[in-house]
Amino acid sequence: MNASTLSPIPATQPTFAELYTPKLVTILREGYGLKDLRADAIAGMTVAIVALPLSMAIAVASGVGPERGLYTAIVGGFLISLLGGSRFQIGGPAGAFIVLVALIVQREGYDGLVLATLIAGVILIAVGFLRVGTFIKYIPYPVTIGFTSGIAVIIVVSQVRDLAGLQLTHEPAEFVPKLKTLWDAATTFNPATIVVSGLSLATIVAVHRWRPTWPGFLIALVGAAAATALLQLDIATLGTRFGAMPSSLPAPSLPVFTWEKFTAAIPNGCTIALLGAIESLLSAVIADGMTGRRHRSNCELVAQGAANIGSVMFGGICATGTIARTATNVRSGARGPISGLFHSVYLLLFMLFAAPLVAYIPLAALGAVLLVVAWKMAEKSEFVALIRGSRADAVVLLSTFVLTVFVDLTTGIAVGVVLGAFLFLHRMAEAVEVASGVELIAEDKADINGARTAYDTEQATDPEVMIYRISGALFFGATAAVSTVLDRVGAPPRSFVLDFGNVPLIDITAANALRGFVQKLERSGTRIYFAGARPTVRKTLEATGFKEPTIRYAATAAAALEQAKTHP
Repeated sequence: MNASTLSPIPATQPTFAELYTPKLVTILREGYGLKDLRADAIAGMTVAIVALPLSMAIAVASGVGPERGLYTAIVGGFLISLLGGSRFQIGGPAGAFIVLVALIVQREGYDGLVLATLIAGVILIAVGFLRVGTFIKYIPYPVTIGFTSGIAVIIVVSQVRDLAGLQLTHEPAEFVPKLKTLWDAATTFNPATIVVSGLSLATIVAVHRWRPTWPGFLIALVGAAAATALLQLDIATLGTRFGAMPSSLPAPSLPVFTWEKFTAAIPNGCTIALLGAIESLLSAVIADGMTGRRHRSNCELVAQGAANIGSVMFGGICATGTIARTATNVRSGARGPISGLFHSVYLLLFMLFAAPLVAYIPLAALGAVLLVVAWKMAEKSEFVALIRGSRADAVVLLSTFVLTVFVDLTTGIAVGVVLGAFLFLHRMAEAVEVASGVELIAEDKADINGARTAYDTEQATDPEVMIYRISGALFFGATAAVSTVLDRVGAPPRSFVLDFGNVPLIDITAANALRGFVQKLERSGTRIYFAGARPTVRKTLEATGFKEPTIRYAATAAAALEQAKTHP
């Protein structure tokens, strides 16, 4: 069969069921046996061992009790695995939320965090059902690296108090006041605390290096707790700061809110939703890359929304997909979301039967855990590569990083995205080229030797028939450059061909910018041809007033040239 006779297969829109069926249902339909259950049970245990210290450490660093981190991993993690669109996603509290949650708790209290998280959950569900989850991927990479590195710096600074055992009555949430407060209290350090934090950090690093399959975080916490209890060290522990750990989940409940509190919580809710969507979908993409599977982004966002609502109803904090625990799940041989369900059940069992032991864990050891988390979060090699790369990407990266550290996360992301958008528009505008015959003209930077044209030289240089070819997206950012080139046209020819064959899109601004040039040619009696315009491009041109018979449309530039010769 001749290739030219093949017709394209029409793209079909996925059905609602295809978009929102949880992956748990998918794997059960595919066939799930005892061997798969055994693999998921083992993977879930491995992930739970990793999640146990992390969940408590993240909660403590966020300004709430360690039990709220476990509530989040149990309830939020269970719902994410039950309803999510990824086979391997593990949900729970995430290090990326530490800064945001700590600020909300300090300013609005835990009730303010609950309300903001409920709003975020509703937003995530709405975003998922509106099918706009795929737009999260348009956040520029330098922005992602900038705010994650900024969060890592803030986490490190936030742990100085517990790592050194400083005596503080109040620790500000803002970065600069926090640094000043820590500096003023530097002389109150506790030598025993520093030793415990140093040994805990060394243990984690050593285990990760020489026994990477062992649970380094848990080993460090158990060792530090044992040493603190046996030696009766006078250092801060979870028990001395937060009291006894509850041995069960609380009953679901919500605090009473007023309309004023609701409106005040909307900005925080939007920020939680944005960060949660970025973190969870990034984690799902990484899991896809490790397994060759494909997640359902909109289904995942709906699950994230439900998980956040469920988490705070049971006394937790913000929940999202977590990259480190998801990667651990994949490496442990998980077969599907049931491993995530097992992970939550194991954590619940720990709370039911071993909660009193948590009181002996030193805060210095938890600080060491978060130092390692921050180190891995910082994306150091990517940060340096972007700095050494283009100057524009470095500006976006550093702007996001500095604003995240010194102002707040919302401002950092917002400014980074705006700068990234302007950078993209600038690059797209510079990519637009205008060629006349065999001579390439683009923003006063002609490269005549390197220019090529598909037109016949004799036709292209005919003074009575002039042809210009535009290549690239013709939008408002490229309007000035294209208009400058077209305005250089000297004496009006008998016929003028404007080739749109290499223009994938045109916006109203650019189309209107062509109007003055075309009207000038019309007043001189020039016949004007638009060649090779795609249906979407032609639709925009016609909506702007470029209609036949004033404008002649041709399928190709060659057809337009032939018409120009036969209609003098």
